[in-house]
Amino acid sequence: MRTLLMSSVFASLTLGTHAIAAPAQFELDPTHTAVMFVVDHIGYAGTIGIFGEVAGTFTYDMDTQTLSDVAVTIGAASVNTFLEARDGHVRNKDFLNVAQHPDITFTATSGTPTSDTTGTVTGDLTILGQTQPVTLDVTLNKAAAYPFGHKRMVLGLSLTGEIQRSAFGMSYGVDNGLVGDAVEVRIETEAMQMN
Repeated sequence: MRTLLMSSVFASLTLGTHAIAAPAQFELDPTHTAVMFVVDHIGYAGTIGIFGEVAGTFTYDMDTQTLSDVAVTIGAASVNTFLEARDGHVRNKDFLNVAQHPDITFTATSGTPTSDTTGTVTGDLTILGQTQPVTLDVTLNKAAAYPFGHKRMVLGLSLTGEIQRSAFGMSYGVDNGLVGDAVEVRIETEAMQMN
């Protein structure tokens, strides 16, 4: 899911033209970045989770619309489902197996704008050491200098998508219907231009 954060950045970068010096390097603001997910629990309701540790950087050239040097990482052990016992289960071998696979990563391969502020981004998501292609819908909420504090150029991004966890070898609870296979993903992030 850290990887998912990176994809949001990629998509926004391909959407429309904003006054950003090219090429520019950006970093995800860890205090304004969250990777969230929802997965079905026995058909009763969706269980919500969030990853608290996400880091990433990328370079984007506005003139040529070239995205490069993308690196996004999510700390798998930072998962929080708002119940300690469940968090422990999600971290073990049935799900994220954080002892063997501490990081979730994403690398973008392409982005397609659909309007000045929307588009899709496609990339490679790696969970449990297995890599699968993922496409996310992206909305560029705002691109402007921050009004206080660091006052750097900031891209505000929202991304949504869905993955099948069994595609990454995470099949616990799928066959008996205890835990859904489809995982809804939502990412909210602010990417700051680096000095």
